[in-house]
Amino acid sequence: MTKHMNTSPPKALAPFDYTLSIIGGKWKMKIMYQLAFHGVTRYGELKRRVPGITYKVLTTQLNDLEREGVIQRVEYDQIPPKVEYSLTLRGQSLMPILEEICKWGVHNVPDAQMIREQ
Repeated sequence: MTKHMNTSPPKALAPFDYTLSIIGGKWKMKIMYQLAFHGVTRYGELKRRVPGITYKVLTTQLNDLEREGVIQRVEYDQIPPKVEYSLTLRGQSLMPILEEICKWGVHNVPDAQMIREQ
């Protein structure tokens, strides 16, 4: 019995869908915001600055963002290991979009859901 493989080319994403595929989800925008705000950041620092994210999810999201060319990962050959992350120019070009999303939230979040700064 022969299995039929799908040989048709993958469907091209619409620009909107493509953008969402890069920044969508619960964590990617939070990670990008931290890198934009703090600059070059080590893995442990990033983990502390994104409350609630697990090590596994952080690693997966960082790998996704690196594969899309949004962040850069630099690993130093030393003991203990040192890895730093930063936004690429491509990642920096997404920040105005994230800022507008944040502004919209500031103006539209219901008062009952507003996070009060301490």
